[in-house]
Amino acid sequence: MNYGFASAITGTKSPVGQGESEKATDQSKANVTKLVMAGYDFVLDHVKKMTPAQLNEPFKLFGRFDMSKATALAKIFEHQTHHPGQTTVYLRIAKVIPPSEKLF
Repeated sequence: MNYGFASAITGTKSPVGQGESEKATDQSKANVTKLVMAGYDFVLDHVKKMTPAQLNEPFKLFGRFDMSKATALAKIFEHQTHHPGQTTVYLRIAKVIPPSEKLF
């Protein structure tokens, strides 16, 4: 998902096809972590290269919501932060202690 969002917003071709990471045969913690981090690195590397003018360009998120590219990135960030929160609740219900946050 990170690859697709970053690719759409930055205009850079994604090195990973839609759903490819999820289909990896190696589902070990180490490999999943590697795949997730590679996706984040792709986003950060390409967003850092965007100019303020590019960030202010109009963008249609999911083909239907009009906003600037900067706002789309903020929405995507918001979505990313939602998942750990959702997972934390699930883990606590399952009587598992979630990992501590690394805020600083």
